[in-house]
Amino acid sequence: MDNIKETIIEVVQSILPITIVITVLQFTLIWLPTETFIQFLIGVLMVGIGLILFLLGVNIGMLPIGEMIGSALSKTKIIWLIVFFGFLLGAVVTIAEPDVRVLSTQVDQVSNGEISKTILILAVAIGVGIFVALSLMRIIFSIPITYILAGGYGMIFILAAFTPSTFVPISFDAGGVTTGPLTVPFIMALGVGVASVLRGKSASQDGFGLIALASLGPILSVLILGVIYG
Repeated sequence: MDNIKETIIEVVQSILPITIVITVLQFTLIWLPTETFIQFLIGVLMVGIGLILFLLGVNIGMLPIGEMIGSALSKTKIIWLIVFFGFLLGAVVTIAEPDVRVLSTQVDQVSNGEISKTILILAVAIGVGIFVALSLMRIIFSIPITYILAGGYGMIFILAAFTPSTFVPISFDAGGVTTGPLTVPFIMALGVGVASVLRGKSASQDGFGLIALASLGPILSVLILGVIYG
């Protein structure tokens, strides 16, 4: 019950500022049609209810199951199994990410279907999956995160020079949308679960950084997609 109360307070505090600002603008500067403003208020209410249910779902289901899966995989001591399921889970959770679908729909509309929605989602999902797998390998083999970040961004700058200019901003947006409300909690919990079981690993030091690395994957995959389309 306390968890529900805290979640409601958190959501209200999150959406109240933007509601107040738009309400003030409505009655001072912009004067939107009454029907539009009422639709906005209804939308705010629906967003609030949706966020409450979503956050409760994350806390009750996504975070615990992510840690449990990470712990269970680590206990097998089979490296290829940990890496394979890291890739698979990273890819499928990205496909379900709402932000990725919004981006792919926008790109599909703006490009008049030249950059397919399905192709973009699959490219982003594969990129995230590969880098989640690399992140788990980093935890297992104690590879410094700076090495992977430096190598990843080096490859990004090189690919950007050979990719059509229209794909560069899309690629960086793709890296941003993967840090959405569905992907982040699950992947972070997965990393913490893996690190908490492996001997000599710190859940606070080794379990984090997966999101930073997972964001590199979509950028690289979309840039490669640009090279192919180009």
